[in-house]
Amino acid sequence: MMSKLKSDRPLYRFNGGVHPPGYKEQSTREPIAIAPLPQRLIVPLHQSIGGTPRPLVKPGDRVLKGQLIGAADGWISSTVHAPTSGIVRDIALHVQPHPSGLSALSVLIDVDGKEEWSERNPPDYASLTPDDIRRLIQQAGIVGLGGAVFPTHGKLTPSAKFPMEDLVINGGECEPYMTCDDMIMRERAEGIVRGAAIFRDLMQPKRVMIAIEDNKPEAIAAMRAAVQAVGEPFEVVPVPTLYPAGCAKQLIRVLTGKEVPVSRRSTDLGAQCFNVATAYSAWRAVCFGEPMISRVVTLTGNVGRAHNVEALFGTPIEELIALAEPKPDTDGILVGGPMMGFLAPDTAAPIVKSTNCLIAHSPDLFPPRAPEMPCIRCGECARVCPQDLQPYELYRFARARNFGKAQEYHLFDCIECGSCAYVCSSHIPLVHYFLFAKSEIWAREREKKAADQARDRFQAKQKREEREKAEKAEKLAKAAAAQAAKKAAEAANLGALDPEAAKKAAIAAAQERAQAQRAAAQPKNTEALTAGQQQEIAEIDARRAQAGVDHPESSS
Repeated sequence: MMSKLKSDRPLYRFNGGVHPPGYKEQSTREPIAIAPLPQRLIVPLHQSIGGTPRPLVKPGDRVLKGQLIGAADGWISSTVHAPTSGIVRDIALHVQPHPSGLSALSVLIDVDGKEEWSERNPPDYASLTPDDIRRLIQQAGIVGLGGAVFPTHGKLTPSAKFPMEDLVINGGECEPYMTCDDMIMRERAEGIVRGAAIFRDLMQPKRVMIAIEDNKPEAIAAMRAAVQAVGEPFEVVPVPTLYPAGCAKQLIRVLTGKEVPVSRRSTDLGAQCFNVATAYSAWRAVCFGEPMISRVVTLTGNVGRAHNVEALFGTPIEELIALAEPKPDTDGILVGGPMMGFLAPDTAAPIVKSTNCLIAHSPDLFPPRAPEMPCIRCGECARVCPQDLQPYELYRFARARNFGKAQEYHLFDCIECGSCAYVCSSHIPLVHYFLFAKSEIWAREREKKAADQARDRFQAKQKREEREKAEKAEKLAKAAAAQAAKKAAEAANLGALDPEAAKKAAIAAAQERAQAQRAAAQPKNTEALTAGQQQEIAEIDARRAQAGVDHPESSS
């Protein structure tokens, strides 16, 4: 269904969606603040989708702000830089801001407070080739700051098969409480536009659209003014406020009417989407030589001073949330929004590139979930699902551990937005069940892959041993045949002089020949071998025949 909602561009709708309360006003009353330097930074090496960067420093090294400390491990991997100057205290496992509470390899830096930059050499943008710009963006550690943290350079290669039509700059920010993108658009609009222009130069789309939910009038006005000031033909498009309209696939659907199947990428339909903060960071990297070492984080919830701060990666969560003055009844910190976020397992964990919001949790703001009741199959979850799934069926199969049927009902199409759980009248944490089912399927796939690899290694070893055994037998047979031929020749020469000695030599030669035949005998259980192994034995037999060695089964 197409509609016109506060935009000159015709807009479309995606199925489902919900309207949770925004709670955004309290954190937009102050401008973005700069977080003070912590005494120590814990910088995880793995902060994006892709390979884990390799550490380039060791304990005792002094690092400078912006210095490369983790090298990318492959093309779909992102570098990591020192957020400030200091001394590397250790490279060790440290708890991460992840629901599992697991640890990951991190660089621990004792901050010296000097903020001494490493050498920055801003390139001449006009002289750079597209490949140069992509390489520069990778070396700067730029990843998607909307939550997916996919390495940005990997999304900036246009497809020759599918020409690029629509470049979308995502300013939706549909999660409740979260306002970091809103404030960036208000205060750093020109940088976002210039970053979008860099993406435009690389992708060569027909249109560039900056999409912003219509509950952010200040951001819309700031971005329109910046587009006009920079002189770019970009369109700022207000879109209806509806969760999860900020997800890339849903936003592309709203703007273009194109529905991206889960098995394909948006580039296959001629569209690509980048977060506004990602565009701003790319501009700083390309034009000023600044790697990604910080981001804007919303501090809100059960606090006395909700606001946004620009914080260095590696800053402990507990130190950052303290800037918002949490109230005494705070009983945890929610990382991310209330729809897709999670309670921090340990507030000593650092913020990373994906950390866009910290919410002080309290029983008043987030009352305990009511007891889970049986599903009544009311269908509300299916009505609001933006992926057109049947969550009540997925829940049934996940609970019964019938993972095959869950996959038949497109479990992996679920984007884990939480809309279904939000409207569930039985208070079922549906997304938890879906995450459980996905993790079990992934675990089984890993086990199957490991078993397949072990079987392949065993079969390869068997094949190698059979080949070596056959080759050894062939060598022994050739040597025995040569020895027998030599003795036969000697017997023939001797027979002319001594018939008795010739008879003995002939008997010895026959014994040598019989020994050679036994050495060349093939295994009796050839029917148990594979077709390839039987073919190898046949080839060995052929080589024996060429060399004049009798097959043991053909001898009389």
